[in-house]
Amino acid sequence: MKTIGILGGMSWESTSLYYKIINEDTKKALGGLNSAKILLSSVNFAEIAALQHADNWPMLGEVLSSEAQRLEQAGANFLVIATNTMHKLVPEIQAKCQLPILHIADKTAELIVESGYKKVAFLGTRFSMESEFYVKRLSANYGLEVLIPNEQDREIIHNVIYKELCQGKISASSKKHYLQIIEKLRSEGAECVIAGCTEITLLIKQQDLAIPLFDTTQIHASAAAVNALVDELNNTP
Repeated sequence: MKTIGILGGMSWESTSLYYKIINEDTKKALGGLNSAKILLSSVNFAEIAALQHADNWPMLGEVLSSEAQRLEQAGANFLVIATNTMHKLVPEIQAKCQLPILHIADKTAELIVESGYKKVAFLGTRFSMESEFYVKRLSANYGLEVLIPNEQDREIIHNVIYKELCQGKISASSKKHYLQIIEKLRSEGAECVIAGCTEITLLIKQQDLAIPLFDTTQIHASAAAVNALVDELNNTP
C-alpha cells in the first residue's frame, strides 16, 4: 500500500471528507481492519485565504511547496492537494517536490468523458472560475466545453464558499441560490455540473439536481485510494 500525502486544511471541513472517503474506500477494497496510510499537512486556512484575496500567489506557492516537501521527506509516495483552487499552484509545487501529484481536474474530466458528456457547468471559487488553470485544462486536454456562471453569480458562489461552507455553515437560502445558478447553466445547454470546490459537496447533492453532479471531493479522494492500492488491487484473485 502506498502512503498518501495530503495537502489539506483548505478548508478542514472538506479535508475531513477526504480522510473519511479514502479510509472507507480502503476498507471496502481490502476488508477487515484495513485503513489507509496517510500523511497529512494541514495548513491554517485563515492565512491561506488572506494571501489568496491579496492575490499573493507567489507566497502561496512558497507555503504549499514547503508543505509538499515536508510530506515528501516524511515518506509519502504521491501527493493529493485537497482543494480545487490550489491546483493553480501545481507547477510551482511540482518544481520543488518530486512527488507525483494526483490532479483533481484530470480525475474529474476523465470520469466526465467516460460518461459521455461534452458540455459542462463549472462552479467553484472565483479564483478557479476566472482563471485558466482549471477551465483551460478541461477544454484543452479533454475537449470539454465549459460553462461558468455570470459575474454576479460567480460572486454569490464565491462568497458562500468562504463565508459559509468553509466555516461549516449550511444555509437553505444559499442552496436555493446555487440551484438557481445551476438551472441557468442547464438552460444554456450544460449536460452536467462540476462541483469544482471541495466544499460545495456540503451544500449540493445529486438528488437536488436534474442533471448529473460530478463531486470533485468524492472523485479525487476515491482516486487517491485506488492509486494507493494499485498493487493490492492488481494482485486480487
